[in-house]
This record gives sequence, structure tokens and C-alpha cells, in this order.
Amino acid sequence: MTSPSALCAGRVAVVTGAGRGLGRAHALAFAAEGAKVVVNDLGVGLDGSGAATGPAQRVVEEIRAAGGEAVAHDGDIATTEGAASLVATALDAFGRLDTLVNNAGFLRDRMLVNLDEDDWDAVMRVHLKGHFLPLRHAAAHWRAEAKAGRTPEARIVNTSSGAGLLGSVGQGNYAAAKAGIVGLTLVAAAEMGRYGVQVNAIAPAARTRMTETAFAGTMAAPGAGVFDAMAPENVSPLVVWLGSAASAGVSGRVFEAEAGRITVMEGWRPGPTADKGARWSPAEAGEAVTGLLAAAETPQPVYGAR
Repeated sequence: MTSPSALCAGRVAVVTGAGRGLGRAHALAFAAEGAKVVVNDLGVGLDGSGAATGPAQRVVEEIRAAGGEAVAHDGDIATTEGAASLVATALDAFGRLDTLVNNAGFLRDRMLVNLDEDDWDAVMRVHLKGHFLPLRHAAAHWRAEAKAGRTPEARIVNTSSGAGLLGSVGQGNYAAAKAGIVGLTLVAAAEMGRYGVQVNAIAPAARTRMTETAFAGTMAAPGAGVFDAMAPENVSPLVVWLGSAASAGVSGRVFEAEAGRITVMEGWRPGPTADKGARWSPAEAGEAVTGLLAAAETPQPVYGAR
């Protein structure tokens, strides 16, 4: 059933990793606001193993059962071919593309001394490359539209994490990839604004396959009428708004979303500074840094640090 606001009526949204968890919630929320949705999911396990078409198709069927329009895409968006076909699926099925939500990912957690190269590469590939390639192909389409005189009201919403903003013990690969997504977001926003493309990122906290152990105790009792603070559906309203034309003028921002809370995250910016006007000696540099740190704000702790 479409929301009375129909915030995304007439728009076409692509959501990656949309077969379960946050991606599924986003896809359903876009459809509820009138968008036509391309539901992408490779159907892999929590660690990226295996593949199945079922999860994406089930979400498509949910959307259609509620009166919406959706198609499934089960390609690997961390490949050039898969990312190109993702954009082509939207254009072939619905004739346009307005919003891209990059959400696909999985975990291979290890402490750094136990983290092998394959686990590093796999997580970097799905999170960071899996953001870059769909973004690149969608952006190329929108740039061509703008150059043809059809400047879009295009939106990209990337998915970072608190782990990418603060770090997370046992998740060096994941934290590095999610930090990279923030950098990619800022560059894309700066480069693509002239073509009518806005790019933002979210750092969500919700109960999904990747976090179900951490948030297991927060699940609301069925039928209790209690606000389920960790439900993935709590994050989706922000994503839908950022993916709509209503978010005009908002780009290059990172938002933390959890339960009923939305926070604008403020990243690296200059703090206390000392300038000698000449080269420091090591001892002088150390003395200066000691004073600067005493005047600086204490960093937020890394997740899981003692």
C-alpha cells in the first residue's frame, strides 16, 4: 500500500543487498512511498559464501503483493558486468533511474593478527568495490542525461557504519572498508553535483544478520506494542527521504541512524594547532604535540575497546 505522502511517486530506486535486513526494509519503504524498485541481492551467506536468487525475488513478491512495482536483480554488483546490468535492469524495466542505495555487504571478523589476506580482500571487495562500481555506472548514466539537457534529480545513499567512523575491535577489514565509503561519498558528492546528483551516507545501527548477536537482547516481545528500537525499518525513513527529490540541497553528508535518533556526523576538521614557522626538532615536535593533545577533545572510543 502506498503512503499518502507518496514521497517517491514516479521515481525508480535501486537497492543493493535488499533481500534481507536493512536492504529489504529500504526496498519496502521506497515502494510504500510510490517508487518502482529494483531489488538486488546475490543471496550469499553471512560470510559471503554461496548464492541464491530467492531473497531478492521474495522481496519483489512482497512489494507486488502490496500493490507496488518491483523487479529482482541477482547479479554480483562488485563486478563491472554486475554493476552495469544493475543500472540496465532499472532502465529496461522502468525506463529511468533516480536513486541508488548501496547497501550490500557481509562480515569476516578477525583480530588483525588472525586476519588473512582472503578475508581482507573479500570484505573490501563487497563493501568498498561494491559501492564504487554501482555508483560509477549510475553516475555515468546521470552525467550523460545531464549533458543531453535532461539534468536529473538523482540521489545516491551509501552505507557506512559506526565501525568506519570510530573503528571496531575485531573488524579491521570491515572498519577500513566502511571508512573508505565515507571518503568515496565525499568525493562523489563534490564531483557529481554539477550533474544533478546528490550523494550522502548513513551509519546505521539495527538488528540484521550481521548484528543479530550484538542486538539479540533488544528484540521487542511480539504483540507487546513496544517500540522495537533495533528494527531495521527504523533506519529506512531517513534513507527514503535522502533518496527523494525532497532532499534537494543535501549532499556530502554522513548521518547516523538508530532507533528514533538521527545524528549529523561531523568528521575530521582542524583542532588545536601549533606553527613554529620553521622546522621542528623531534623534541620540540613532541613538546608541541603534548600541549596540543592537552587542549584537544578526547576521541570517541573504538567499539569493543577496553
